[in-house]
Amino acid sequence: MATLLATPLLAIAGLAGTSTKIREVLAIPSTLHSTSAWINIGLLFLIAFITIYIGNRLLHRPLQGLFWSFVILFSISLVAQLVAKIPCVKYYGFEAVFFSVIFGLIVRNCLHIPEWMRPAIQGEFFIKIGVVCLGATILFRDFVTSGVAGIIQACIVVSCVWLFAFGLARKMRVEERAAMTLASGVTICGVSACIATGGVTKVNERHLSYIISVVLIVAVPMIYLMPLLAKWIVPLLTEDVAVQNEIMGAWIGGTIDTTSGVAAASEMVGEEANKTAMIVKATQNVLIGVVAFCVATYLASKSGDGRLHRPSLRMVWEKFPKFVLGFIVASLVFSLLQSNHIFPDWEARKLAESTTAKNFSTFFFSLAFVCIGMDTRLKDIVSRENRTILYAFLTAQGINIIVTFFVAWLMFGVVKPMLGW
Repeated sequence: MATLLATPLLAIAGLAGTSTKIREVLAIPSTLHSTSAWINIGLLFLIAFITIYIGNRLLHRPLQGLFWSFVILFSISLVAQLVAKIPCVKYYGFEAVFFSVIFGLIVRNCLHIPEWMRPAIQGEFFIKIGVVCLGATILFRDFVTSGVAGIIQACIVVSCVWLFAFGLARKMRVEERAAMTLASGVTICGVSACIATGGVTKVNERHLSYIISVVLIVAVPMIYLMPLLAKWIVPLLTEDVAVQNEIMGAWIGGTIDTTSGVAAASEMVGEEANKTAMIVKATQNVLIGVVAFCVATYLASKSGDGRLHRPSLRMVWEKFPKFVLGFIVASLVFSLLQSNHIFPDWEARKLAESTTAKNFSTFFFSLAFVCIGMDTRLKDIVSRENRTILYAFLTAQGINIIVTFFVAWLMFGVVKPMLGW
């Protein structure tokens, strides 16, 4: 159902390259000081409400009270997104989902949520639609533009660090599904990877919101720490300035968990480092779908007793989360349209179509995390179990920094210059 309801949104995004007007009216405004901004808000509200109304009707969920319930939910989400667009907040890499969780928690723990607000509080529903829309932003050309060195680095780091982070978290007695979500957040691309993996594993919502909060908070000091470490350590390895910039960019791009954080940190090093960092980050982002698919297949192969069994195709299909296929298909379709020059802006580095799909994705993620906040008690956030998740995340991030440094140096400092890639 999530994939079906996301399809019209992706079709609208596909038309964005043909019309500047479509892009403008579907953009999330930074302020509400103009009439056009309110028109944007009204249109986004209409699209989202129609989506949840159709979903509730087809899934036989309650419709009574849905409108006013969604008005409240939408308003809280809108405030969170406006706060995230404040320049100083945006600079530090705090995304809308962070504030969505915070505001949802405030409502849940300071106010009583009446029954009439319940019909629109459907975090999982919004997450899955957002993930399918996110697929249109992950283009296969990012693999090509990153070069062989970037592709190999991304595959080595993601596979090795993911397995280490998962194994460490399990040894520290973090619940299996939370451990998978944590591992994806550390190794791939932070919030988006957590949301995609969390949707596949159906992790406890309070664990998901906590892991995302940790990802965003830890990213802030790393924005300043990583450029300092890079400028101090990398020049000790080579005197070639061009190679230094590539190693520093690859190291930063592979360790900081938010795309905005990677951009800010690599800009402190230089233009060439920034370019390499963003390419490496984009390459890791492409692996979201691969990891989600592998995790889903693993979980589908487990029986009710928790043991692994050879999965039959029928069993995998029955238990496999279909929205992951929606994510993959969206990525494939948009990549093919771009590579075949069907999009009007196919030469552009940042496609208008993918940008619009990203707006939809961000918007539905924000709605989802308001719902998660509203379903979470603060005492669950500060529980001993969550402190264990924090320790596991910090340890895994420390190993990620070390492993990524050696792989970045090997690929961009040794292999690439030697083979002339």
